[in-house]
Amino acid sequence: MQPGTFCNLDCRYCYLPDRHDVRHMPPEVNEAVADTAAKWSAAGHGVEALWHLGEPLAVGVERLDRLLSRWPRETSHTIQTNGTLINDAWCDLFQAHRVRISVSSDGPGPMNADRVTRSGRPAASRIEAGLASLRSRAIPFDLLSVVRVPDARTAGAVYSYARDIGAVSLGILPEEKKGAHGRSAAASKEDWTEFFSALYTEWQRDPAVRLRELESVMNCRDSILAGVTYEQLQDIPVEPMPTVSHNGDVTVLSPDFSGHTHPEYGPFTVGNVLDDALDSILARAHERPWVREALTGVRNCRTACRYASVCGGNWPANKYFELGRLDATETAYCRNLHQAKMEGALQCQTPSQ
Repeated sequence: MQPGTFCNLDCRYCYLPDRHDVRHMPPEVNEAVADTAAKWSAAGHGVEALWHLGEPLAVGVERLDRLLSRWPRETSHTIQTNGTLINDAWCDLFQAHRVRISVSSDGPGPMNADRVTRSGRPAASRIEAGLASLRSRAIPFDLLSVVRVPDARTAGAVYSYARDIGAVSLGILPEEKKGAHGRSAAASKEDWTEFFSALYTEWQRDPAVRLRELESVMNCRDSILAGVTYEQLQDIPVEPMPTVSHNGDVTVLSPDFSGHTHPEYGPFTVGNVLDDALDSILARAHERPWVREALTGVRNCRTACRYASVCGGNWPANKYFELGRLDATETAYCRNLHQAKMEGALQCQTPSQ
């Protein structure tokens, strides 16, 4: 869910195309999605809503409170935030709606240099103030860090930072060529493998923080031990990941398509919740030409790539923005994250006691 397009920061690697515009989600868009969520919830399904694509807190406490209040009480809400606006009023909202918080911060000191304000000033002190507010209210939070220099030193620094600030979990993203950002991380797959190996080693020494990437590797291992075969992998359903933009447009397969247009197929959308119910839109999404091409890309990956058991062959936005095709296969993002996190686990050495 995209409550608003605007972001109060101007991070140098941001991929969002309309983060400079101030546009808010109208109540009728939110209500249309919440109505579908209520049907799912009444049928016994768990419903999770992730609020991001811009800085969600930039819409203001009162507006976001009205949006969240319209959803079924049992909905699990998560907000992806840069943390700079968090204060006691926001903490009140987080606790009232039982919101899970994920803060974007890349580590200590210079590691956060690419997170800057609109005037180009470092945002690190404002992020730290937001994190301090969460800690003072005993609100758990996850950490999401973009890494541009993957090496053992960086791995140690980012893990120590996550541990010292009290993060529950740590997620890692490489710099990506995607959307409005036209450059991938310059490091090689070998560099990223070293980084993940060192990161896992830090965790072995002190498993105080959950590692998102290590957990995905272990899920793959558990599936193999449970007897999941290569043939069965081909038939695992593709997660639709429905994303609703501020104006009600719906995209699928990757939130990163939101706001972008394909030169042949047009906007990366499958409908609008003001015209049709979200569940009906999703039921027909596979008929859209761009979705069909993206699903062909999933099949291509699952057929040809030995790492498909880790990533599922998905991630079509990275395929499109790196290679210009939705049915492509291996990308730099794939090598730097999905392949390297698996290779890093295989190379990781148990620390000496």
